[in-house]
Amino acid sequence: MEKILVIGAAGQIGSELVIALRQKYGNQNVFATDIKQAPIDVMESGPFEILDVMDNNRLIHFVIRHRITQIYHLAAVLSGNAEKIPLQAWDINMKSLMNILDLAKEVPEVKRIFWPSSIAIFGPSTPRENTPQYTITEPNTVYGISKLAGERWIEYYHNRYGVDVRSIRYPGLISYKTEAGGGTTDYAVEIFYEAIRKGKYECFLSEETSLPMMFMEDAIQATIDLMDTDINDLSLKSGYNVAGISFNPKELAEEIKKHIPDFEISYKPDFRQAIAESWPASIDDSIAKKDWGLNYKYDIKGLTQVMLDGIRNK
Repeated sequence: MEKILVIGAAGQIGSELVIALRQKYGNQNVFATDIKQAPIDVMESGPFEILDVMDNNRLIHFVIRHRITQIYHLAAVLSGNAEKIPLQAWDINMKSLMNILDLAKEVPEVKRIFWPSSIAIFGPSTPRENTPQYTITEPNTVYGISKLAGERWIEYYHNRYGVDVRSIRYPGLISYKTEAGGGTTDYAVEIFYEAIRKGKYECFLSEETSLPMMFMEDAIQATIDLMDTDINDLSLKSGYNVAGISFNPKELAEEIKKHIPDFEISYKPDFRQAIAESWPASIDDSIAKKDWGLNYKYDIKGLTQVMLDGIRNK
C-alpha cells in the first residue's frame, strides 16, 4: 500500500494534486502538508498537518511515523516573488530539496519522489522556438537558477545513491481553483478573474509575449503518469520538457472576448517582462511523449471555457 506525502498542499499545484492522488490511492493514504492552512476540500477529505519542509528533524519523523513511500515536494518561492527576496528564495528552494534528497537516501521505505522543475531553467541564450530537451541553459532569475541546480542535484542523487526522483519542467500553469501565487505566467490566471470581476485587466506582460501554458488538469495527469511509469522506461533522470499550449496575452484576450464581448485589456509591463522574454515561447516535448505517453486534453478554446465557467461557479 502506497503512503504518499504532499509537501506544499496549499499551493496551486498541491491543492489539486492531493485530491487526484486521494482518488487514486484512497483518502487516508495521502498526507497533505503545508506551512499554512490548505483549501477546505484538501483539509476535510483526508489527513492534513502543518509541516515545514525546512524542519529536517520533524520531516524525517513524519516520514518514518507514517511509513511514507512516495513524496511530492512542491514547496517553493516562485519566479516573481523570488526576485524580491533572492537569497531567502534560494535558501528555501535549495535547502528544502536537499532535505528531501538526503531523507530519501537514508530512509529505504521512500521509493519515489516528484520534484517540479520549470521552463525557468532556460535563459536569454536558449532557442525560444520549439526549445529542445537538451539545449543551452543559462537562467538569469533566482527561481531559474535554483531549478537548474535542482535538476543537477536530482540526477546526481540518482546516479550516486540510486534515489528515484522524477521531474517535469512545468510551463505556466492555469487553474481557477487557486488564485495566482507570484509567478511570471500568472497573468493567464489573473486575466480570467478580472474579466469576470471588472470586465477589464491591466496585463504586466506585453501583448505579443508568447509563453507555454498548461491547464492544471493536464499538468496533474502528466505528473501522475510520469510517477506511474516504470523507471526502466525513463531515459531522463532530470526534468522532462512539457510544452502545453503556447499563446500570448493578446490571443488569450481575444478568446475571452468571444464569451465577454465588452472585455478590455491594457498593457503595463513590469519587471516580469524581462523574465518572460528570457523563457521559451514554445517547447519540444517529444521525449516525454515517447518515454511516458504525455498528452493533452485542453487547447486555448477549451481552457478559456472551463476557466470562465469554473470562476463563475466559484
